[in-house]
Amino acid sequence: METQPVHVAVTRIVRDGSEAEFERLLKQFISRSLDVPGSSGVLVLRPPADSEAKEYGLMRSFEDEDAAAAFYDSKLFAQWLASIEPLVVGEPVRRRLSGLEAFFRGGTSMPPRWKMAIVTFLGVLPAVLVWSNVLGPLMADLHWLVGAIATNIAVVATLTWGVMPILTKLFHHWLHPTE
Repeated sequence: METQPVHVAVTRIVRDGSEAEFERLLKQFISRSLDVPGSSGVLVLRPPADSEAKEYGLMRSFEDEDAAAAFYDSKLFAQWLASIEPLVVGEPVRRRLSGLEAFFRGGTSMPPRWKMAIVTFLGVLPAVLVWSNVLGPLMADLHWLVGAIATNIAVVATLTWGVMPILTKLFHHWLHPTE
């Protein structure tokens, strides 16, 4: 049986004025946790510098369910939670992520998948049209696979760092109507 990767987001709200110490402890924790067996990556989401938001997200990827469970039951994770306890408000929020759900983490609950699909389509369609038309003529003399790879890289980068953050902010009230 083939195992599937597991992606988990843990969010914490940092107390006002505790950001620098939280960041210091976060860096230490990440460097100690990179070699944990079954851990395959970590991404830190910080609040925008120009906002009053204090929510940090730590998204981790694991090789499988067992590796994720072992990590979150580990002494290392328990020590991390204890070390930041005076710096944070409330309990950690832990969510399993699958696919594009990571873009839609802005609320207290995940929106329905059909809403995520619509917003994703609204981002993918123009990105594909633009990059296909821009890169297509430039890559006309190359093997079709090279052009497809270049277009996909451009589309994914555009969605990740440009379009999806804007669309999820623009559609926030529709995606999370009770907030």
